Amino acid sequence: MLDTAKLAFSTINQRRSHRDFMEYSSQQLTNSFSEALTGNPSNSNTPQQTPGLLWHCSEPTPVSNPNLIAYFDEVAELLGITPSAMQSDDMLARLSGNQLFSGFTPYSACYGGHQFGHWAGQLGDGRAITIAELTHNNRRHELQLKGAGLTPYSRTADGRAVLRSSIREFLCSEAMHHLGIPTTRALSLVTTGDSVIRDVMYDGHPAPEPGAIVCRVAPSFIRFGNFELPAARNEQDNLNQLIDFTIEHDFPEISGTREQKVAKWFSEVCQRTAKMLIEWQRVGFVHGVMNTDNMSILGLTIDYGPYGWLDEFDSQWTPNTTDAQGRRYRFGNQPTIGRWNLVALANALASVIEDVEIFKVGIGLFDMTISQGMLSMQCNKFGLNNVKEFDEKNAGIINRAYELMQNSAVDFTLFFNQLTKVDLENPSVDSLLDTFYEDTSDLDDFSSWLKSYCQIIRETNVDRDERHDTMEKTNPKFILRNYLSQLAIENAEKGNWEELFKLMELLRSPYELKDSDLNYATKRPEWAKHKVGCSMLSCSS
Repeated sequence: MLDTAKLAFSTINQRRSHRDFMEYSSQQLTNSFSEALTGNPSNSNTPQQTPGLLWHCSEPTPVSNPNLIAYFDEVAELLGITPSAMQSDDMLARLSGNQLFSGFTPYSACYGGHQFGHWAGQLGDGRAITIAELTHNNRRHELQLKGAGLTPYSRTADGRAVLRSSIREFLCSEAMHHLGIPTTRALSLVTTGDSVIRDVMYDGHPAPEPGAIVCRVAPSFIRFGNFELPAARNEQDNLNQLIDFTIEHDFPEISGTREQKVAKWFSEVCQRTAKMLIEWQRVGFVHGVMNTDNMSILGLTIDYGPYGWLDEFDSQWTPNTTDAQGRRYRFGNQPTIGRWNLVALANALASVIEDVEIFKVGIGLFDMTISQGMLSMQCNKFGLNNVKEFDEKNAGIINRAYELMQNSAVDFTLFFNQLTKVDLENPSVDSLLDTFYEDTSDLDDFSSWLKSYCQIIRETNVDRDERHDTMEKTNPKFILRNYLSQLAIENAEKGNWEELFKLMELLRSPYELKDSDLNYATKRPEWAKHKVGCSMLSCSS
């Protein structure tokens, strides 16, 4: 699909249609969020406290020279937007914030959150503006511009986004989707022609960077923090409004009395969150900033800031320099933090829901889903999918593998790719050598482990073909390693978009890789080990 991206780039500044967007398909434009919930319909871009409100009208700030660099055609198709519409002047104007959708009130949502375990008070959409709610094929989608200017909830920055962070979100949203992980989607990447000042590592060296805007898409952008703030402000009417709206619009399959609906809803949120976290652990994804304001009520991966992908396996690793000391959001702690965040959500909801058993049941379901799901996922990663009894021997072989990987700097993704191919009858540790980042003294231990692993497979009569298929479907060949994104960013900042387009192509089929693309599935190069943007990222990333 690389040609589509190139088409968007090469033709966008040539002939354009001036037909109105709504002529292209049968979308329905609605204002359900703003019509159902208490907000302020008067436009403001002045940062302020907004007690009593769940949203505030916020119009994007126009940019000087917008240019549509690329878009994902499958997301456009999801919205019912044709290629000709995507490449029109009207669409560019909307995706850059220079023109509004007629009949829609753009808004930024108000929410709070716990940041690094501490209550932070009012936060809100500081650089995100919802510009449309589109219903296509009976599915509702919100379109949100990230980096479109000041909002009432902008804090220390200016509501803008830089090209660097915009490329990271644009690519990773779709990479996660094609890996089979619940996520917000990305429609378009637009450069603005304007510079944005950022201090990338918060070290007192701010510098101008090219500005950009991503249009991201989701059925809803409601977060745990949307419920926490009205609870903290004792705004019970607003909190009840939001609960009922969320269940009606985003969980329409739930029925019963209100109490039954709330119980089923909270349990569903807990289970979806658990399933999302299991998928993160499966592919070695580290979110980096799992604050409650970055947790989707739909169980979607949301807010791609200082995220990262494991190169060498390290359960203690976090890409977020802000979290470098406490490592609260480290890879191995993500399931624990997910549970902590759900408890924070439960505490907020309990301010208007008397039956606390609802929340105990939901948290119990989270625990069960995590326990059983992690077990099943690990079985699939190691090709133990046909093992009827997952006894202590099998648990031990998996735990020992991670212990060895942790101690020996073994590439997480490549290890499982190689394990898929190992000769079960005559296993040799030599088949794993390419997954090591440095010489190790643990080769004898790895050799012993590999023999024990293969013996378990042989003794339990695992179907060899099924084992291979399951492992290949579970363990991706291509992941969006940080250094690959950084290379695309550095090229883009020089006006060269080829690496961006190439990554757009590769991320669509992460479980398959052509021989000609094998250089995109190798260990992280040494130069990237400590490079900003590869291993070190801040919340401005």
